[in-house]
Amino acid sequence: MIDYSSLLNENIKEVKPSGIRKFFDIANEMDNVISLSIGEPDFKTPWHIREAGIESLQKGRTWYSPNRGFNELREEISTYFSNRFGVSYDSSCEVLVTVGGSEAIDLCLRCLVKNGDEVLIPQPSFVCYEPLTVMAGATPVIIETKSENEFRLTKEEVLSHITDKTKLLILPYPNNPTGAVMRKSDLEEIAKIAIERNILVLSDEIYAELTYGDEPHVSISSLKGMKERTIVVSGFSKAYAMTGWRLGYTLGPKEIVDAMTKLHQYGIMSAPTTAQYAAIEALKNGYDDIKSMRDEYDMRRRLIVGGFRKMDMDCFEPMGAFYVFPCIKKTGLSSEEFCTRLIESKRVAVVPGTAFGDCGEGFVRVSYSYSIKHIQDALARIESFLREI
Repeated sequence: MIDYSSLLNENIKEVKPSGIRKFFDIANEMDNVISLSIGEPDFKTPWHIREAGIESLQKGRTWYSPNRGFNELREEISTYFSNRFGVSYDSSCEVLVTVGGSEAIDLCLRCLVKNGDEVLIPQPSFVCYEPLTVMAGATPVIIETKSENEFRLTKEEVLSHITDKTKLLILPYPNNPTGAVMRKSDLEEIAKIAIERNILVLSDEIYAELTYGDEPHVSISSLKGMKERTIVVSGFSKAYAMTGWRLGYTLGPKEIVDAMTKLHQYGIMSAPTTAQYAAIEALKNGYDDIKSMRDEYDMRRRLIVGGFRKMDMDCFEPMGAFYVFPCIKKTGLSSEEFCTRLIESKRVAVVPGTAFGDCGEGFVRVSYSYSIKHIQDALARIESFLREI
């Protein structure tokens, strides 16, 4: 009998399965479940974008693209980022098209960190940062962000976790799961630390276009002295409702993007050709789609925050992404207990805050990337659940 456990990479064995998928899988096995668990737009990819992908197939454009992605797409990405966020990148050497934003995060970590390096990771945050850091051989250093600071990362929190081994700071804003954003003044303080302490920044800006209120998203790479030490990750999944197309990109210094391209070259080859043609159309003609979807999310955001507050649940108002992170401590239940009992008794699926780090205890993540009717029905069931417990 082969002892497979002894053959597996220890770094991989240490990684826990995603806490998000656990409740998604439970929901799929039950009837009459209303799921608010997955961060996936309920909109279909806009038709003109789908048409561009279909046309590429009809014309037989089914070959490999260049490893970095089609030139036209990289040029459109560079133009988009310059127009929207005020940072110019050379499309020939500072842009890489990837299979989703998650691949870009993985490539960045594997190219930049090694054994002995420390990576600062604010939490609660997306589930992939910590395990990918471990799999790259580095040490995750968790920074607990707090609800009283609107889950923003403060300079004091960063400074208290820096050591002589700190190499990289992951900056996950707008944030999944909290919906928190970092404003320009917040970013300026973090940028000053990064420059003074010679720390690189991996800025995950996949939700950049889903920022609400009067202040638009600001990329930390746009601040003085930060373009040369920032690797930006973004993609098409959230803003354009293109999750299944699996297309992302990264922007950064040539030397780092070259290294990421080398790894991408051997591990992936290139991003899907059809998706790239669709993405070109999205960047050229998709801004009105973004605006209409963002307006709809904003309406849902206000509905769901108001709904939880009417239930007397503490609920920080998110200003980005499409999640709320209500506090459930008043119930006396742990995050895991709350979610388990809610799905078993009321057939509503939400995600324990602990799926996004231990500091998420006492919170749950609720996605509002669903229809108004879907959200209203779920809120009614949650209110009934709270009355019963």
